[in-house]
Amino acid sequence: MDRVLDVEELLDGPLDDPASLAANLRDLTRLNRLTGGAALSVRAVRALRRIAPDVATVLDVGAGACDIPVRLLADARRHGEPLSVTATDSRPEVLAAARMVRPALGRVAGLTIAVADGLALPFSDGSFDIAHASMVLHHLAPADSIRFVAELRRVARIGIVVNDLDRSWPTWLGAWLLAGTVARSRFTRHDAPLSVRRSYTRDEMADLVRQAGVTPVATIRGFARHRYAIAAR
Repeated sequence: MDRVLDVEELLDGPLDDPASLAANLRDLTRLNRLTGGAALSVRAVRALRRIAPDVATVLDVGAGACDIPVRLLADARRHGEPLSVTATDSRPEVLAAARMVRPALGRVAGLTIAVADGLALPFSDGSFDIAHASMVLHHLAPADSIRFVAELRRVARIGIVVNDLDRSWPTWLGAWLLAGTVARSRFTRHDAPLSVRRSYTRDEMADLVRQAGVTPVATIRGFARHRYAIAAR
């Protein structure tokens, strides 16, 4: 399957339909839970913790509904580990919708929410222990993907985690079926199959990560091999 380059997802366009955007965030949270996407990020961060146990801060870039930051905090609490997570998105509309979907986000201990552009992060070098991004890189062309990962690398003291879909016809079919049966938002129904067509394979992503100056140390695959998380240093 060739990567689609010339078709945009609805989420890349105007976000002037708050109800559909909020429904999309609910859909993505549900799909992250049902298909194990959030768990991949938790496992990849834990892989870096095994190398450097003193992880105390995580930056999440492109946080969307902030469900993965909340999962990371819950995992740290279960293990008795201190952790704070800064969840960012480049679109204020997305963060506003996240707060509408989950009003308690502002009261989650250890969670900070801010607007930030992943291609030019407003943080100094090494500001965080780990920088994480889920379902972001398939939105970007290769050159911008390398620049994005390089920004994650710049602000991360220990390592980075990238989590995304693995482009293949079985993954596309699964996304098409889920979009037609589980999704409630028109954004999700349109974007889910297209996201697969725009995504990088695991090997392509590993190559982009290396070009950005970091070395993969662990790759965790989804149960249906539909998705992966790469931990890199």
